[in-house]
Amino acid sequence: MPHHTAFISSPTPGTLPGCPSTRARRGWLTAGVAGAVLALSACGESARLQVEQGFGPNPELPPPNKTLIPTVNIAPATGWVDGALPQSAPGTRAVAFASGLDHPRWLHVLPNGDVLVAESNRPPKDKDETGFKDVVMGFFMKRAGAGVPSADRITLLRDADGDGVAEVKSVLLSGLYSPFGMALMGERLYVANADAVVSFPYRAGDTTIDAAPTELVKLPGGPNNHHWTKGLIASPDGQRLYVSIGSNSNVAENGMEAEQGRAAIWEVDMNSGAHRVFASGLRNPVGMAWDGSGSTLWTVVNERDEIGSDLVPDYLTSVRDGAFYGWPYSYFGQHVDERVKPPRPDLVASAVKPDYALGAHTASLGLSWSGGNALPAPFAEGMFIGQHGSWNRRPHSGYKVIFVPFTGGRPSGEPVDVLTGFLSDDGKARGRPVGVAIDQRGALLVADDVGNIIWRVAPAQ
Repeated sequence: MPHHTAFISSPTPGTLPGCPSTRARRGWLTAGVAGAVLALSACGESARLQVEQGFGPNPELPPPNKTLIPTVNIAPATGWVDGALPQSAPGTRAVAFASGLDHPRWLHVLPNGDVLVAESNRPPKDKDETGFKDVVMGFFMKRAGAGVPSADRITLLRDADGDGVAEVKSVLLSGLYSPFGMALMGERLYVANADAVVSFPYRAGDTTIDAAPTELVKLPGGPNNHHWTKGLIASPDGQRLYVSIGSNSNVAENGMEAEQGRAAIWEVDMNSGAHRVFASGLRNPVGMAWDGSGSTLWTVVNERDEIGSDLVPDYLTSVRDGAFYGWPYSYFGQHVDERVKPPRPDLVASAVKPDYALGAHTASLGLSWSGGNALPAPFAEGMFIGQHGSWNRRPHSGYKVIFVPFTGGRPSGEPVDVLTGFLSDDGKARGRPVGVAIDQRGALLVADDVGNIIWRVAPAQ
């Protein structure tokens, strides 16, 4: 691999000292990028605030800090070595419920206690996506453990003897298309592929399904499917599905035509597939959960990047029917994003402020209501959240599972760490938590897509 030091020796005006010029970046595309791309990790800025200042109903929101080269600070993936384990909250212990999986992303617990795992990754990108930014991000995503091909399957895990470790591992469904969300209603199992919601016949106890999929509704997809994960949850009455669909860009830099039907949660009729936008302006909603009342839908949302390590905090929010949450024109209510042209002050004026900020760039993905959990206090009432971890913040943020306590149906108080230790002391990722779910016996399950493990957090006794 060629040595690229010469490319970063003479920055053009406006670049940070020691960071590459535009001319140099073009040269990397033809000369080979690995060494030069690594140099980018030294560029950009650093946080001025503690990540905790970006939590809660009223997070600190400093002015944007837009640099010529965005901060790129991804933790290289190493996996768990030498018997290392994540650290769980006092009064609990963590064990590997299942290991040897292939990029496990999402979880769904069936009524009989079987656990479904979506082993999945992004679909192949369009071969024409060869711009500098695509090359750089592709390189860093590989270092972060996200560059593996998608297994495109759902695996069933069963702990028949109740010892907290699954002894049965069976491929329930294969040949899917970057599957993510799952929901069981009656004798139909619904799966959110990257481009459609499909369903399959299912009977309790099935360990494999050979039937062909039935398509319920097409979803925004395409070869350039930026936020490809599609979350899925059924309504409490079993009549509707809700699908979370992320944006196709950071801040609509490809135009709003590329965002049709995106950055939204859809409501889908389970019988006909008829759908409508339930809520919009949500840059990348992923996990969804009903609260204890069963009447309020909540989601966690990944906010925008590239305006500094302290902006913009991801968030947890209740989802109001017909509400607009700001993206791309504003963030955390009515804080205008000046990068978006043309502006839409009319939409900004209507933007709903989210309920609870979750820290800048934490990549909060997993979400599960606490109902039915057997963990000790303070985990009685609230939301468990899997934070996949930052790439656009220095120092890192996220890379853990937290709990946001609720009182009277609303977030209240400081978040509590549930599972930590995913980052080593030297900034490497042993694992990255994604989906979270409560199993049949009240333990918390956590999908770790770098460690290729499902962790189970249970009472210590």
